[in-house]
Amino acid sequence: MAKQFDALTDDHTRFITAQHIFFVGSAADTGRVNVSPKGMDSLRVLGPNRILWRNLTGSGNETAGHIARVNRMTLMWCSFDTRPLILRAYGSAAVSHADEVEFAGLNAHFPPHPGARQVYDMTVDLVQTSCGYAVPFYSYEAERDVLTRWTEDKGPDGIERYWRETNARTIDGLPTRPGDDA
Repeated sequence: MAKQFDALTDDHTRFITAQHIFFVGSAADTGRVNVSPKGMDSLRVLGPNRILWRNLTGSGNETAGHIARVNRMTLMWCSFDTRPLILRAYGSAAVSHADEVEFAGLNAHFPPHPGARQVYDMTVDLVQTSCGYAVPFYSYEAERDVLTRWTEDKGPDGIERYWRETNARTIDGLPTRPGDDA
């Protein structure tokens, strides 16, 4: 049932593009494994072995802390409509934070958003598909606007303060940026 590929095919890319949600899995060398759902317009397939995804401000910042220690991640999509399929992309990623030079160029692949915090530039080294026969049917209604309104209400200074106060460490206490071990 499961099939493995060295890279994304055109069919894989079409499947990914059609999904409204994806999941990010990451783990450091110690502590908890994290799986986060992602939505909105936050992912681009740039080639058979390259995916960009933009991380918006949220209650945690686990992926950044994990990637700072162990550079590995998994992205997963599953179909909730007609085609039963689960697709996982495994690889490593370079992270660009909002205050870094590379961020603007990578972030330009997405529509503007006041809560844009990082862009992950993932190098895919393995793609796996599986059946998805047990995934239930769900219907997509719309994107939520709660995060956008929340970040707009905070404003740029409020968002930066929130990052410092709430997003500087993972739930296991790991720094979310390299060099912030103090």
